[in-house]
Amino acid sequence: MSFVIDDVLVRNDPVGRRLPVLFDSPHSGSVYPADFRVICPHPLLRQGEDTHVEELFATAPDHGATLLCALFPRTCIDVNRAVDDIDPALIDGELPMPLRPTPRSTLGMGLIRSMLRPGLPLYDGKLPAAAVADRIDRYYRPYHAQMRLALDGLAARFGAVWHVNCHSMPSSLRPDGRDPLAVDFVIGDRDGTTSEPGFVRLVAETLRGFGHRVAINDPYKGVELLARYGDPAHGRHSIQLEINRRLYMNEETLERHDGFARLKGEIDMLIRRIADYAGQRLLHRAAE
Repeated sequence: MSFVIDDVLVRNDPVGRRLPVLFDSPHSGSVYPADFRVICPHPLLRQGEDTHVEELFATAPDHGATLLCALFPRTCIDVNRAVDDIDPALIDGELPMPLRPTPRSTLGMGLIRSMLRPGLPLYDGKLPAAAVADRIDRYYRPYHAQMRLALDGLAARFGAVWHVNCHSMPSSLRPDGRDPLAVDFVIGDRDGTTSEPGFVRLVAETLRGFGHRVAINDPYKGVELLARYGDPAHGRHSIQLEINRRLYMNEETLERHDGFARLKGEIDMLIRRIADYAGQRLLHRAAE
């Protein structure tokens, strides 16, 4: 069953099977609002998307999981940032809340991005405060509302929930620009604070079993979506999964290459193992 609420695609198992497993893809949206005007050429702008990630995880509902996907692009507003992580220098006017910019905003990678990547700005001036407030109300708050609704509903029904925040990463450089990225996947749990260790271990061992190189929390630990929703002490286990784009697509043209089919099959097996793991954990909890 699929439905769209406020530019968020929600998919559940069509035959009604439900497990306390949620996958979300916050950065794969490609529906650009008509009022989103930038100076960056559109083909380059699209390189800011986590292209095809929602397709890699499309079978999640077939295994009883819930899948959320943002339809709007991350370059418009990034739901994996705190709502106040905004560079004041980008805003023309006053927003109805205090701003707490992090170094990400200083680099142009905050809630409202000003840079596609270093040296490639999105705008030729400041953004009206009213336009930024509108993006928060139209896209950011609804996405988080759907996340909270799904996670709260699953936790209330089953007593626990396992959440995978799905992303892709460029192959060329680490975020700090120091070295080429030498791994295929990065699993983040904010240094062990957002998930039980067994969930991280299951995902890492499954991916390594396919022959992939896997890192934990290096260089990606997880950002707002893990910090806000991961709470293992209360049965809420959230991890971030970054996939190296070179495994499945041409990073310039965004076209899939021959590796896509293989990777999609591996992701499908990973989803099945996560679903099995959640089912087993529920049985264990019931037996305690």
